[in-house]
Amino acid sequence: MISAFPFSARAIAAFHDRSTAQWHQSPEQAESRDTGSAELPFLNSVLAQHRANFDLWHTEDRARAPRATPEEIVEVKRAIDFYNQRRNDLAEQCDVLLLEQVTEALRLKGGPSPSAQLHSESPGLMIDRLSILALKIYHTQEEIDRPAAPTGHRERNRERLALLTEQREDLVQCLDHLWQEILAGRRRFKIYRQLKMYNDPTLNPAIYGSERSSEPR
Repeated sequence: MISAFPFSARAIAAFHDRSTAQWHQSPEQAESRDTGSAELPFLNSVLAQHRANFDLWHTEDRARAPRATPEEIVEVKRAIDFYNQRRNDLAEQCDVLLLEQVTEALRLKGGPSPSAQLHSESPGLMIDRLSILALKIYHTQEEIDRPAAPTGHRERNRERLALLTEQREDLVQCLDHLWQEILAGRRRFKIYRQLKMYNDPTLNPAIYGSERSSEPR
């Protein structure tokens, strides 16, 4: 199981892979919203965040279907907005939980160094990138294994898989190194709120403008 301490980007990547395979192979698990034990809030957030990306990926595929009707595309677009908002909210939640724990750990050591450098990308955003890479790797492997694939298809996807695997390995190493630097007080991060506007009826004129225009005069 993954806990916030010791933090392991490699374990998170493996967790993403296991969850992705399980959700694809077991329809009943694919419908589940159970995110694990209440005693492991960080693990729950990592899993739920990955689930949001999983749902977003497959919902976007529905919109790309050549025979999708206009009504289906409208429905899918609203679902995409929902999952994208959830994906970002849960990446922020990962950061909230990590920042709480690192703040407590550094408090016991007298606090971070006054010269600790700010890292522009938070761990939660890097975990989001790991999640997306896990989905790309899974689906690329599917294409390699696809029966009766066109000539050259498997070879092209093997090249893609090698690049994706290298990218994820680089990201795993960078995230693990960043976390060690944060725990040592040499680096720090902030929670950067995404501040999405498109789902907020008070901020998106396409929503509140439509509501005003529909009011009786």
